[in-house]
Amino acid sequence: MAADTSDSDPKTTDPTPAEDSGRPANTSSAAATSEDEPTTDRAGSEGESNAESDAGETDAADSDAEPDAGESADAEPASRLSSYPPALIATAVALPVVLIVGLVVAALVGRDLRTEREPLALGPVPAPAAAGPACTTLLPALPSDLGDYTKSQLVEPAPPATRAWQRPDGGDAIVLRCGLDRPLEFHRASPLQLVDTVQWFEVRDPAATASTWFAVDRETYIALTVPDGSGPTPLQEVSDTIVANLPQRPLDPGPLPN
Repeated sequence: MAADTSDSDPKTTDPTPAEDSGRPANTSSAAATSEDEPTTDRAGSEGESNAESDAGETDAADSDAEPDAGESADAEPASRLSSYPPALIATAVALPVVLIVGLVVAALVGRDLRTEREPLALGPVPAPAAAGPACTTLLPALPSDLGDYTKSQLVEPAPPATRAWQRPDGGDAIVLRCGLDRPLEFHRASPLQLVDTVQWFEVRDPAATASTWFAVDRETYIALTVPDGSGPTPLQEVSDTIVANLPQRPLDPGPLPN
């Protein structure tokens, strides 16, 4: 009976090595688990990097799409413009130019127009030197305008060596007469006015609204009748014309009155 017990003891001790052998097996399983964990981490990081690269490509695609949108916006007006007929475009461009040219031409024509006036009738005045060289030289050189006054047409037969100017709406005229006799009022004590080296003697009629100025230092006597309010321009411009065309002569006043 004792022998049987000893034979069975080894059988009861057999599980102990089995338990020891089982521990390394568990250890290897843990190692395998730990090795699997980095694989999961690498997969996650690779997914994140792939997502970032996809987002970068999306941004690049959006940035590439933006110029296309701008180009399409720029191309839209051009496509609209090209849809109009060429004749309509040419008309739209030419019309403002035609209007500007028309305004300029109208302004130039309006400036040159003269108001229609009735011819001016002037009475005769003794002018013995009207046909002389001084008057035939002076009259063609006189200006067409004297300030606001423009040349007037005279009723025929007009007095010889006579020129007149009026405002556009008519009214009193500026009258120049050349080749006259020495005025009776001009004597050695007469006051003179110098305008551009021309010596003028004024004769004022109290009953009239004009003054008559006589140029007294040229080859012949020249009278310029100027309405009140016409300003200094007429006398100045006629003086300039006299200086440019007629040489100066010594004064020849009449005797002093008794």
